[in-house]
Amino acid sequence: MTSLTQLSQAIHDAPRWHIDNQFQDPNEITIVPLENEALGAVVYGLDARKAQAGETIFKLKQALAEHLILIFKKQSLDDLQLLAFASYFGAIFRPSADNPVLGSAEDTGTPPDVIPVSNAVGQGDYTGHGELSPHADHQWTPTPSFGSLLYAIELPKDGGRTSWYNTIKAYDALDDELKAHLNGLQLITYNPFVRHQSNNGQANYGGDTPYYRFKDQPILGHAYPHPLVRTHPESGRKALWLNTRSEVELVNYDDQEGSELIAKLREHLLKDEFNYQHQWEEGDIVFWDNQVTLHSREPFPSDQRRLLKRVSLAGGRPF
Repeated sequence: MTSLTQLSQAIHDAPRWHIDNQFQDPNEITIVPLENEALGAVVYGLDARKAQAGETIFKLKQALAEHLILIFKKQSLDDLQLLAFASYFGAIFRPSADNPVLGSAEDTGTPPDVIPVSNAVGQGDYTGHGELSPHADHQWTPTPSFGSLLYAIELPKDGGRTSWYNTIKAYDALDDELKAHLNGLQLITYNPFVRHQSNNGQANYGGDTPYYRFKDQPILGHAYPHPLVRTHPESGRKALWLNTRSEVELVNYDDQEGSELIAKLREHLLKDEFNYQHQWEEGDIVFWDNQVTLHSREPFPSDQRRLLKRVSLAGGRPF
């Protein structure tokens, strides 16, 4: 089944509206912000298998723009149900074949709609068991994904927690002089999958990738400049659009000064006041805004199984 027919099948199989059995009652659903956390809210009472009212989806979209991550508890879904639920919030992210991402197939160059983020399923495993440093997904593409939903199916006993970082708060905490300097700068994030194609096509957010590309170093893959400070398309809030590990370059900027500036900003992004660490439970879905957050994963033992499923949603060109 191709990725296109997989989505078509998911929508075909999704719950339908009937006079005697309509969508889930929006009054059953509550959204509770996490206390004393940098970002996040928990959604109670929602069953992602059911048809959802427009009122519910509108509230969830508003809550995502405000809290940046939404946590849905105690879900039980197959791949098509997860895909159908995700499609309420936007089109499925499908990069071009010449911009490899997590899960890109060798024959087509594109990923499946539902990606196993796992060390547990054999063929089709992605990300392994090691640490993944803070990053935004698909930052090296011309139109990075706007968000993703990650669904926990099987979890290790030790480790494997995921952290999210609020890059709006990180930008707001900068002094006015630095903000003025950063506004208008363009940043290129180079594709980590191109650099690591010799390693089974897998990116490495914690290995030997250069932190900054100097002008005398070769360019690997395509280069798409995006704003270093991007604007959220719904809230209008500004955020740092920078990961903490992969190879980047400031456009029309001195190499040494650019490297030092990026290192300073990366250290700033990792402050505790911008971070929420999620302790996964089976059945959790975490839905995050990829435009204004970073996420990372702590390592876990290689002999312990971890299986999560991810669906990413299409975004627009950063501005």
